[in-house]
Order: sequence, then C-alpha cells, then structure tokens
Amino acid sequence: MQTEFQITTRGQGLYEFTRQVTGWTQGQGDGLLTLFVRHTSCSILIQENADPEVQTDLRAYFDRLVPPSSHPSMRYLTHTYEGPDDMPAHIKAAMMPVSLSIPVADGCPVLGTWQGIYLFDHRDAPHTRRVAAHFMKG
Repeated sequence: MQTEFQITTRGQGLYEFTRQVTGWTQGQGDGLLTLFVRHTSCSILIQENADPEVQTDLRAYFDRLVPPSSHPSMRYLTHTYEGPDDMPAHIKAAMMPVSLSIPVADGCPVLGTWQGIYLFDHRDAPHTRRVAAHFMKG
C-alpha cells in the first residue's frame, strides 16, 4: 500500500501529521510503515507532542546552530541566490532524518505515549510538502 501525505506549512517550524498517518494505517493489520519526505529543505521526525515548548526549543536550537546565510558566521556559503534561509535549510535537512520506519501493530503505528510524527520545515516561506508513505504488511 502506498500514498502521499501533503502537509501545508506556514514557514519554518514543526508540523504534526500523526493523525493523518494513523487514519491511513487504521484497519491494515501488522506491518512496517516507511515515510519519506520528498524535499531537500525539510526533515521528518518523531518527537514529543505533549508540550509545544519542545517544538519551539528545537526550532530555536537549529536556528542557532545553523543561522541564515546573511549571518556573518555563514559568509563561506556560496549557494545563496534562493534567499538567506535556503542553504541553511539544506544543511539542517542533511543533519536530520528524511525518512522513518515505524512498526504498525493492529493498524496502529507503534509510537510512545508522547510521540508524534512531524514534518520539520526549514524554509521561511509557506510550502506544501509531500511525504511518501509505504506500508508493507508483515
């Protein structure tokens, strides 16, 4: 089984789409779910979904770790013609996962109590991001 999830973003940030994934796997039995983000400037994560401060702190950490190309510490970057957020977005995506494998039991992704599935968009502008999903029954 395969599908594609579309996640509309408002710019940089984490966007949970656990419910969409769970709705798609519901009733499918046991197996393995693979999710793959089809972009080079965003990532896919399993992260805490109970306290929104976790997402705020993650974004702040990665923004500090990889500032915009307009920041003096990033003068060495040459890929800058798509804006000051572009190359830093590629760097962040290279540091974080772009695919996940999640076991599914009785049609439900096997996630911890406070775990959610997130798209982490690293660009400033809004986008519609696509995540390919493949479910293999086990």
